[in-house]
Amino acid sequence: MTTRQVEHEITVGAPAATVYRLLADVSHWPQIFPPTIHVERQDTGDHQERIHIWATANGQAKNWTSRRTLDPEALRIDFRQEVTTAPVAAMGGTWIVEPLGTDRARIRLLHDYRAIDDNPQDLQWIDRAVDTNSTSELAALKDNVEHAHAAESEKLLFSFTDTVHIDGAAQDVFDFVNEADRWPERLPHVATVRFEEPAPGLQTLEMDTRAKDGSVHTTKSYRVTLDSRKIAYKQVTLPALMTLHTGVWTFTETGPGTTEASSQHTVSINTANIAKILGEQATVADARDYVHSALSTNSRATLGHAKDYAERKR
Repeated sequence: MTTRQVEHEITVGAPAATVYRLLADVSHWPQIFPPTIHVERQDTGDHQERIHIWATANGQAKNWTSRRTLDPEALRIDFRQEVTTAPVAAMGGTWIVEPLGTDRARIRLLHDYRAIDDNPQDLQWIDRAVDTNSTSELAALKDNVEHAHAAESEKLLFSFTDTVHIDGAAQDVFDFVNEADRWPERLPHVATVRFEEPAPGLQTLEMDTRAKDGSVHTTKSYRVTLDSRKIAYKQVTLPALMTLHTGVWTFTETGPGTTEASSQHTVSINTANIAKILGEQATVADARDYVHSALSTNSRATLGHAKDYAERKR
């Protein structure tokens, strides 16, 4: 069997410990790494954890389960896929962070992998996916750690949540949000939808939505459904004022036949388009307010219609 071993590296202007912390905390990966859609921790122990990752590879959404061993003293994280997705037969590797003084570090990302049945075409597919994702992830990590302070000072990245209380079953509320293929007939702000579910619990949602000013915007998201309690998503085709948009719908039973439903958003503002969209005098704060209002309006509309749907069913 052919086992491929490859290495990618990058040098960043940040302390090694800062870089390691970002790599160790998978909860922020969808915001840091372009290919990562969502990550769930399944169990954790002493420097050990099992994680379920949903991510894109060569433009296709995939998911797998990995075991990670974290070594904060050596600034090293070993990973090995326990449950793989075709065409991968086996995949593992290591993140190594090497200090280069107090404010610089080298990040090395090692992979070893095999293709199912040692198929040469599949091995080339994995070669391409590993190279594309590794290059993308290292560049994004560098950008994140080197510009984190600037982004924070300008408040480009922010999060907010809209919540409604519903006299209806959590399952019915979940069904309304989960059945996005029916949104054009259920939601006035949704014009058209292109919806696929290539694997159970993994969805591709492309839709045209109407803004308050009447303009229509096309977005594409990958969504991950987790039982009937949560739907996490990441937009990969974004409106002009955003460089990042991830979110989570949550559905929590608060009593017999009552539900609390929430829509949480994490957004990063695209400063390059502020003047073009909002005018030369517009500020980052203006863009934040505009994006917050637009997303909140759609979220509250969807939650309101989900509330009506669940309460009618009850």
